[in-house]
Amino acid sequence: MELDVTSEASMAEAVRRVESQHGAVSVLVNNSGYSQSGSIETVPLDLVRAQFETNVFGPARLTQLVLPGMRHQRWGRVVNLSSMGGRLVFPGGGYYHATKYAIEALSDALRFEVQGFGIDVIVIQPGLIRTAFSATAVSGMAAAHDKPGVYDAFHAAVARATRESYYKGSLAPLAGVPDDVAMVIAQALKARRPRTRYTVSRSATVMMTLRRVLSDRLWDRLLSRAYPVPR
Repeated sequence: MELDVTSEASMAEAVRRVESQHGAVSVLVNNSGYSQSGSIETVPLDLVRAQFETNVFGPARLTQLVLPGMRHQRWGRVVNLSSMGGRLVFPGGGYYHATKYAIEALSDALRFEVQGFGIDVIVIQPGLIRTAFSATAVSGMAAAHDKPGVYDAFHAAVARATRESYYKGSLAPLAGVPDDVAMVIAQALKARRPRTRYTVSRSATVMMTLRRVLSDRLWDRLLSRAYPVPR
């Protein structure tokens, strides 16, 4: 069944079809997302808006559409795919990280608001997962920065780090695969009382722990080993 999270008509029709056959959408997994990479100054705002439409507003609207049916049957589960990037930020990924921070915040608010209706809200926080994600992020950055400027060396380093981090470097052995994420989602759906958050892959565990214990300045210093500071 086709579902475009940037189209109100597509989302409404998808929910209507499921509800017409089953009465309600009992489980919603919000998995839409991609990374619009690049420096905050240079990414055009139309690309930023497109990023938020896919990563935030689409999942938020789908949630709005399924909640009446879930409330009526007094049961449901909303699974939101966040990221370790919803708890930490890599240079050149500010707009992507902003969408994942938004998913984290929306999930926390929603969890409180719907628990009385028997609805669970679950956040999945993958780390590095080997998919086409990195290639899409790099190609999107190239499209957004077709003019030379002061961020050229920085953008090149961001593109290189994005391409290589999944297969080279210290974190590559800690990366996961899509089945790892699917199995954690299945675990959360089968649990009688699911946790509010599930981390996927050792890379997520390591990086989120580092971000939690390091100060902002120390985190920046750590990142400067992999990314040049624009000057």
